[in-house]
Amino acid sequence: MLFFYLKEYLQMKNEKAVVVFSGGQDSTTCLFWALKQFKEVEAVTFDYNQRHRLEIECAANIAKELGVRHHILDMSLLNQLAPNALTRSDIPVEDGEDGGLPSTFVPGRNLLFLSFAGVLASQIRAKHIVTGVCETDFSGYPDCRDIFIKSLNVTLNLSMDSQFVIHTPLMWLNKAETWKLADDLNALDFVREKTLTCYNGIIADGCGECPACRLRKKGLDEYLKVRKEF
Repeated sequence: MLFFYLKEYLQMKNEKAVVVFSGGQDSTTCLFWALKQFKEVEAVTFDYNQRHRLEIECAANIAKELGVRHHILDMSLLNQLAPNALTRSDIPVEDGEDGGLPSTFVPGRNLLFLSFAGVLASQIRAKHIVTGVCETDFSGYPDCRDIFIKSLNVTLNLSMDSQFVIHTPLMWLNKAETWKLADDLNALDFVREKTLTCYNGIIADGCGECPACRLRKKGLDEYLKVRKEF
């Protein structure tokens, strides 16, 4: 069994990956993870006329600094089809009520992003697709669940007669554990200072008030407390 995993690891080290990349904490941590795992890595960012254009600029700047080839794909149709707090400045960012989805949920976003990432991967001969979705500290988004990713992986392979592997390094990590992973990758300060997670478009520690910032800060505080103890 050990030989099998060693063989698989060595094979990955000689292969190519595409990272679905927003320039936020999670996807940037995944980018650092992919750079450790694969011989060659490219990043893809989707322009869907999101609330803050700075997100795309942030992603481009990070990719440039890390020497990663960066693709920006036009997904503006998603903006037309899915009005929500991330595509409309006049819709407030609100948590879901009574078990409902928050106003930041973009229907079909990960379905479309990963599908187009698969098309790109087929064109640049990449077998691996990396995404920062998570089922632990998430807002109840159905397209962040492990069962969805596994299902889509099968669908992509059937649709293109390929053998893609979708990797989700953060799937079972909470935010504190995600910060730890960034630290293990020697990227804690980079992720903290250069990523954009804030729904109000403020880089680094953000506004401190929106749901994304509160979750990010809570995880960081928890991790730094444990880190200090050791």
